[in-house]
This record gives sequence, structure tokens and C-alpha cells, in this order.
Amino acid sequence: MHYAVGMADIASTRTFNVHDAKTNLSKLLARVEAGEEIVIARAGTPVARLAPIRRTSHRSIIGSLRGRVHIPDDFDEPDPEIEAMFGMR
Repeated sequence: MHYAVGMADIASTRTFNVHDAKTNLSKLLARVEAGEEIVIARAGTPVARLAPIRRTSHRSIIGSLRGRVHIPDDFDEPDPEIEAMFGMR
């Protein structure tokens, strides 16, 4: 079902022929989602690589903390202790 890869940069990657890749695409995608890279070969020659998409940032969703964060009514009132620390009094 898979072939040994002779290329150094993908030596630890599993290689599947086109027929096996088409037949087992869902299983291969699950392996890719788990972090594995898969090489697809035609007649033993690697032609494509399935690799996980690396997400570099998480987008914040507006309102996602609604009901989880409490801001007191007096949050912006002057604090004598802090004002004294900064010589404001």
C-alpha cells in the first residue's frame, strides 16, 4: 500500500500511490489532521504532498467573553493608593 521514500527531506513521510490515496482519502486526511505528512506517488515517483495547515493566529470573536467578564461600576474611579504611588496627590 505504501512505498519507501528515497528523498531525504521526506524520509519519514509515508507514501501512497494514487489509487490507494483516492480509495483512502478520508483516512489519509485524518492522519494529516493528526500532524502527519503524506506523499502521493504516481508509478513510484512522488508528485504531491498532503500536509497539515499550520494556523499561526487565532482570530478573536467579538462577544465571545460575554457573560464571563465582570467590570465593576467603579472601575474608572480614582484610586488614592495608586495616585499616591505616582505622585498625583
